[in-house]
Amino acid sequence: MPSGVSIAKDTVKKDLKTDSKAENKLLDSITQKPYFNAENFVLYQADSLKILEQLPENSIDMIFADPPYNLSNGGFTVHAGKRVSVNKGDWDVSKGVLEDFNFHLKWIKACKRVLKPEGTIWVSGTYHSIFACGYALQFSGYKILNDIAWFKPNGSPNLSGRYFTASHETLIWARKAKEGRHKFDYKLMKEGSWPEDDFKKPGKQMRSVWSLNTPKNGEKKFGKHPTQKPVDLLKRVVLASTDKNDIILDPFTGSSTTGLAALDYDRKFIGIDLEKDYLDLSIKRYRDRFEGRLL
Repeated sequence: MPSGVSIAKDTVKKDLKTDSKAENKLLDSITQKPYFNAENFVLYQADSLKILEQLPENSIDMIFADPPYNLSNGGFTVHAGKRVSVNKGDWDVSKGVLEDFNFHLKWIKACKRVLKPEGTIWVSGTYHSIFACGYALQFSGYKILNDIAWFKPNGSPNLSGRYFTASHETLIWARKAKEGRHKFDYKLMKEGSWPEDDFKKPGKQMRSVWSLNTPKNGEKKFGKHPTQKPVDLLKRVVLASTDKNDIILDPFTGSSTTGLAALDYDRKFIGIDLEKDYLDLSIKRYRDRFEGRLL
């Protein structure tokens, strides 16, 4: 837990209910009933485009998106010392360069409409998808602020011996408006204590390479999403680019690590996913972490 952060996960209080009328008004614009609705944590089982088109323009403070990587191609990798398939499901199969790009362009444009003018979006991916996402962001008129290299010290080895071992993912951080100011807690990023990251030196500016392990075993005790992100990664994203009571949206929520980090620090969360199993996993994680403390 970084020092200088006043709200830790075990001390989240009822003040998360503040400003709930505004949030309810926002959700009133969505005709579909939520799959799960708790205080400041709402999940929808739907195509994200259908939910995004119903949200009011300029209503979301920050979006974190971890879209399909389109890497399910029959190959293999290593997990826990065992050879396993890289196939994640039909949702992760590439439909070709042009169709994959058009998919990214559609959801990225839809996200831009709902972001506030000063709002920002984070997009995570591997080389299979991140370049298409980056071009789609530029094509849609976003201002790219940073690209972050998330280095994984415990990343999986390469089996074939024909490539460099993939040990990082890229996050692109972009602002909706070309001009203007966006939220960035420079002081916390510089002066906070980040013991989970060997690259971050005390009192020095936080750089664009982050060294963070993949999710800890306890983060997967109810099951796992194949591209699940560590809570430490999302905490840093949330703390860097949002304020208390901001509304954060994840259009490919998966197991909702984004939502857990949002609630840890008094933000509000909307998650969307097509897969019921992942939403059920999200609910288990939410209940284990927060139920009985928020309401």
